[in-house]
Amino acid sequence: MPGKVHLALAVTLGLGTAGLATTGTADRLQEQPAVEAVIKSAEGKNVGLLRAEPLNSTASKVTVSVSGIPAGYHGIHIHAKGVCDPGSTDPSTGSPFFSAGGHFSLGPGSHPEHAGDLPALLVSEDGKGVASAATDRFRVKQLFDSDGSAVVIHAEPDNQAHIPDRYRQADGKAGPDADTLKTGDSGGRIACGVLEQR
Repeated sequence: MPGKVHLALAVTLGLGTAGLATTGTADRLQEQPAVEAVIKSAEGKNVGLLRAEPLNSTASKVTVSVSGIPAGYHGIHIHAKGVCDPGSTDPSTGSPFFSAGGHFSLGPGSHPEHAGDLPALLVSEDGKGVASAATDRFRVKQLFDSDGSAVVIHAEPDNQAHIPDRYRQADGKAGPDADTLKTGDSGGRIACGVLEQR
């Protein structure tokens, strides 16, 4: 398993003090900056904020809050490029923010092994949602490679590639198809924000 992601569907993290930095790691944590992304819809409206910060020397805490997003579960991922151009559309789906590239990954693995995959975001009927997750799949400083990173909210929930063997592809083969392994069937991109150091 490439890493763990823990979710708390509230402002609190749910890890208690066990996940907090201890004496001897504080200096290393100060070397890792916190990052934030203002999340915007394809129409340019501010719909949320994501913050990522070191939790300890090997894990990160990610907190997101949104408003004005359709109700239900949404896939939310860190993507490989720090570019959120709504005019850049996916040639196969017409989805905006194609400029953000694929899911952030530290290796060749496919979904759900992508380091940028996060637990689904639940948005209530009033269009608001808040979630926090702790992950050891990436450290904050790894998000700043030569082309940066972005957060993308998708139209549908991410199934994290949990597909039973009885699932059938179009060609009749069992198991997840290429689209599921690429995005977890999370659908089009509806909002995007570039991660910037704070």
